Amino acid sequence: MFKLLSTSGEQSIDLQLGRKLVVGRAVTSDVPIYDPTISRRHAEIVLTESGVRVTDLGSSNGTFLNGAKITEAEAGANDVVTFGKVAFRVKEVTAPLPRPQVVPPPADFKPGTKGGAAGGTIVRQLPVSGGVPAIVIDQPEGSSHLKVRAQSQEERREKKLSLLLEVSKELSKQQELDRLLDKVVDFTFQIMNVDRVSILLLDGKSNELVPRISKSRTGDASAAKHVPQSIARKAVEERVAILSDNAAADERFKGKSILIQSVRSAMCTPLMGSDSKVLGILYVDNLTATHSFADEDLEFLIAFGGLTAVAIENSQLSERIRREALVRSNFERYFSPNIAQVISQQQDAGRLPSEKRPVVVFFSDIRGFTPMSETMSPDEIAKLLTEYFTEMVDKVFEHGGTLDKFMGDAIMALWGAPIAHADDADRAVECALAQLTELEKLNTKWKREGRTEVQIGIAINFGEVFAGNIGSDRRLEYTVIGDAVNTAYRLCGKAGPNEILISEPFYQQLKKKPPVETLESIQVKGKTKKIPVYRVKR
Repeated sequence: MFKLLSTSGEQSIDLQLGRKLVVGRAVTSDVPIYDPTISRRHAEIVLTESGVRVTDLGSSNGTFLNGAKITEAEAGANDVVTFGKVAFRVKEVTAPLPRPQVVPPPADFKPGTKGGAAGGTIVRQLPVSGGVPAIVIDQPEGSSHLKVRAQSQEERREKKLSLLLEVSKELSKQQELDRLLDKVVDFTFQIMNVDRVSILLLDGKSNELVPRISKSRTGDASAAKHVPQSIARKAVEERVAILSDNAAADERFKGKSILIQSVRSAMCTPLMGSDSKVLGILYVDNLTATHSFADEDLEFLIAFGGLTAVAIENSQLSERIRREALVRSNFERYFSPNIAQVISQQQDAGRLPSEKRPVVVFFSDIRGFTPMSETMSPDEIAKLLTEYFTEMVDKVFEHGGTLDKFMGDAIMALWGAPIAHADDADRAVECALAQLTELEKLNTKWKREGRTEVQIGIAINFGEVFAGNIGSDRRLEYTVIGDAVNTAYRLCGKAGPNEILISEPFYQQLKKKPPVETLESIQVKGKTKKIPVYRVKR
């Protein structure tokens, strides 16, 4: 006797003599394998007296025996059969695998007492995602609990697929997560005869299952409060979908919650994300009838759970996009687009940390703006400042800086907060030079239009400051406070027309030191000692 074992060890295919099994990506396949290289009906396998006969069913990516592509071939012990890119090794077993039997509990059996039969035996495995098996517990034959009426199996299959398509369309319309989950629960009651439905989502930080929604068909809120933790943990930790015909008698589910809730028949499937990450679980149960669910019910729940997982991911993506768009619309006024994008994608976007940190502080302002503005109309002033600020701030952003604020006709910018780079000092100097070059272009344009030309002074300093959100409950502003800021501001006041002054601490931070001219130390307000200063040559 033989069986197939995946080379990754995650999936096993048990074979019965003469029984044909279809391997494919469809959930209705005898051996579903959810891998993009697997076709919906990929291949057929059957155990013969001498080995395992493998027949390709016209798959897109082929079926292989020991690396050679085949249409039909027989595999023996230790041969490797590959469907698409999923490989299985043929293993010899010493004896046929008998179909386990479940002895139903005696009529006087009570949950929690000794002497009841241990229900629940694995009879076959169905992968939920990426070759992960789903556990099916044996049960006496019974009708499915799907509300699907059909005259034939083919018609039933078509109706189920049509139903899943309609569900997928409806779920795709729901972008708000709570409404989506509510819709999933309602659909479950509409599709299946179950007493309770619950959805728990996995918290990314604590890795704990958090109940998000739970409903009872009768409307009894207390009956819908809890999901048996033993079943939930197994579904998440082993990434398996579980069908139990009598959870109270199942040796693996001996938790008190099962006995307290009188759970008789239960199904649970993990909600698997696109990257094989567990998002949560979808759980249904019946409180009264044992041997309630059929294999078909579990297969449908797995498919339904897959649609739910896709819808949840889409909802989370939509919410993240909305949040990032809002954050970026605010941050792009102050930060370069690339920095705004980084901040908006952080978990606590919008709540930048308050901390002490070394930063580059940059000031530039227009020389003689006050007397100049006295000869201009308000509209002319607004037009000039708008054009000037637009070009100057663009240069700050182009060089990875942060716009702290406008102060009348002055610009205050930062490098090193909220995100630092190893070459922040060099970026600041390059920005200053770029601003002067851009100002020359603006002046040429304004002169041609008969408008006022301007000159600016620039100063750059480096030092430790307090950086964070400052303000009131109604208005917060990310800024920096400290002596390094005051020094940069005072230094800017000393800068001549189109002159770039830099401090000694800043000069020491430069990795690519530009040509500079050493000036006499300058006395600035608030300082007892004069400050060593350099003028950057252009």
